[in-house]
Amino acid sequence: MIEILPSVAITLLVVSVVLVLLYVFSRRPEDGKMGRSRDRGAIIKEANRRLAQNPKDRDALLSLADLYFNEEAWEKAMRTYQILMDLCAADPTLNEFELTLRYAVSALKVKNFEEAYKGFIIARTKEQDSFEVNYNLGVLEYKRKNYEKAALLLKQARTKQPDHPDTWKYLGHSLFRLGKVKEALPMLRRVFDLQPDDKETLFIAGQCYHELGMNDQAVRVFTHLRPDPVLGPQSALLSGSIHLKTRQYDKAILDFEIGLRHSNIKSDILLELRYRLASAYTMKQEIGMALTLLLEIRETNPAYKDVEAQITRFRELNSNKNLQTFLISPTADFVTLCRKIVTTYVSSAKVKIIDISVQTNEYADILAEVETVKWQDVILYRFIRSTGKIGELMLRDFHARLKEAKAGRGYCFAAGEYSEEAVRFVEARLIDLIDKNGLVKVLAKTD
Repeated sequence: MIEILPSVAITLLVVSVVLVLLYVFSRRPEDGKMGRSRDRGAIIKEANRRLAQNPKDRDALLSLADLYFNEEAWEKAMRTYQILMDLCAADPTLNEFELTLRYAVSALKVKNFEEAYKGFIIARTKEQDSFEVNYNLGVLEYKRKNYEKAALLLKQARTKQPDHPDTWKYLGHSLFRLGKVKEALPMLRRVFDLQPDDKETLFIAGQCYHELGMNDQAVRVFTHLRPDPVLGPQSALLSGSIHLKTRQYDKAILDFEIGLRHSNIKSDILLELRYRLASAYTMKQEIGMALTLLLEIRETNPAYKDVEAQITRFRELNSNKNLQTFLISPTADFVTLCRKIVTTYVSSAKVKIIDISVQTNEYADILAEVETVKWQDVILYRFIRSTGKIGELMLRDFHARLKEAKAGRGYCFAAGEYSEEAVRFVEARLIDLIDKNGLVKVLAKTD
């Protein structure tokens, strides 16, 4: 009988192990959750029991607040931490910094930015070196457009966590908004290393390149972003503007047209894309295309910039090729037209052009010997491309040039009008003024 006992014990041990394994493998996955659920339920039940007896029971409130915070039940967490914050004055054993910080984080999560801001401000009075406080408060200051304060806070946060991508991002953005583009650019480059897909930061870096005169890098950035549904229209506008300024008109037209292909473009960006595309077509002397775009702008916003004046002007240019050449053609074509005017302005005269000088794209001076049957003289002609009002200073300069060239007479042609001072200045001088109306008549006679 005694010899049988070990065998029975071994048999019972094996049976017990088998039963345990069967229980483990047959238990439903939900059983663990139910256990946790029971723990959660017990916490809430015990806390509610204690709060029913004392609504300011700190331990009950702490257990509930921590539970809600860990479960990301932010509204409940925020309300509970608010009660605990009110108890701090009477209970110095409570960690006011941690409670206020968690209250602020909870408020931030529910997008109650005003309460979050207040919470982080209070928390910072308790501990100024906290990364979480300085970072979040810096971001909130940035969103409130307090860029100087944001930069200071984010620099402090960076000392605690040098590899935190969003700290570098908002610090770079803040410095850019402050106009410190040289200081901002390295920050933004650092963000590329940490977050290569951050297109918003890439766009701001492109603006930094542009403001620093690094237009090749800026165009590469904006061209890369042109297809983006959010940043694409503005990127196309900036890239096109750079190409327009550097007289790469075909590239500018492509940029603006790509920008206009996007849907849901902001109204101000849409109008400016059309306006600058019209400018690019104007420089290509495709007046019809420019006029169509200006009419579209006027239909949306009749008061936009100088659209109404440009429509009137382009309608006139569209019907007068010589005036179009005088105003907007490349300098070489403009000078060729001016030479024709000089050779035909005095009828039945023999004309020898002595000198031609061009002042950027503003005006051209042509000095010529003119001989008729009755007289012979040296005449200086000035052709001003501006359609605005020509003042006395321009005429004084012309008169000085006239004396320098030892010309006997001067003719000044302009696509605009002359001021009263300019007219008075030439009254006692051998200078004839030809305004736009006179110029149009002269152009009509010019082959």
